[in-house]
Amino acid sequence: MFQTMAKNATVLFLMMIVCVSEAVLDTNYYSKTCPNAEKIILQTVYNASIHDPKVPARLLRLFFHDCFIRGCDASVLIDSAPGNQAEKDAPPNISLRSFYVIDEAKSKLETACPHSVSCADIVAIAARDVVTLSGGPYWSVLKGRKDGKISNASETINLPAPTFNVSQLIQSFANRGLQVKDLVALSGAHTLGFSHCSSFQSRLRNFSSLHDTDPTLESGFTQILKNKCPKPNLDKNAGQFLDPTSSTFDNVYYKRLLEGKGVFGSDQSLFGDSRTKTIVESFANDQNLFFKEFAASMVKLGNVGVIENGNVRFNCRVVN
Repeated sequence: MFQTMAKNATVLFLMMIVCVSEAVLDTNYYSKTCPNAEKIILQTVYNASIHDPKVPARLLRLFFHDCFIRGCDASVLIDSAPGNQAEKDAPPNISLRSFYVIDEAKSKLETACPHSVSCADIVAIAARDVVTLSGGPYWSVLKGRKDGKISNASETINLPAPTFNVSQLIQSFANRGLQVKDLVALSGAHTLGFSHCSSFQSRLRNFSSLHDTDPTLESGFTQILKNKCPKPNLDKNAGQFLDPTSSTFDNVYYKRLLEGKGVFGSDQSLFGDSRTKTIVESFANDQNLFFKEFAASMVKLGNVGVIENGNVRFNCRVVN
């Protein structure tokens, strides 16, 4: 595992400062206050992933859902309280899992260096670690985020949906200072993980007045999805892996889009639009290029809406 990370580190080393927001973060932020922070987080993530192979996809998704609402401030980790429904309990986030891994890392860090490492930084570092542990690229995570104090379920309406078209996706990412290339690269996170039927079943039946099923879906794949998501569907856990190598971080996701086998309508739309099609093709043909661009885009996403002058939560689930 650690050899893989070292090898990838020599291939990809990104600039330390990224101008996406006003914040200036630093890869060496904890060098004096908590020098073993990244080692502690990595070991925690590794141990959890060994026991549950679903952890990598879940922690990567957690990072996205955090940064897209209020920026990367760990607001997605806050528990609901009387009078306030938090982000994690909103419909788009009900399926988020593996919060316990962040809790465990935080507990260890509080023992090693109390009140030093923010929950927001733990989420960002863990997202990098699960990508690398799954065979993907390594990048130096910029650190120094502080934790937010607000988490409102209603704000999750701003998360990009699996039914979005390319124009909607471009606008959603642009609102966060991200470019079209970032959109296509970060969509590659769907090389990991699984989706329940509810996120794509609208593509399978009564799709439109002209088509019963989504015409961008390859016919054989359509039947596979229909078999896994029958109507009525009595299995709440039914669904489909997002690509055939769903536990390995690779470029198979893009190759599947070329074949009309993207699970989400939003994913498949990337290959059907001239603004994104050539980027999809380039990532499908060159995995190293995808890795390079994904790492760069993750650094940019990690700098969205960063809070520098705030507090560090003692418990990631509760505002101090």
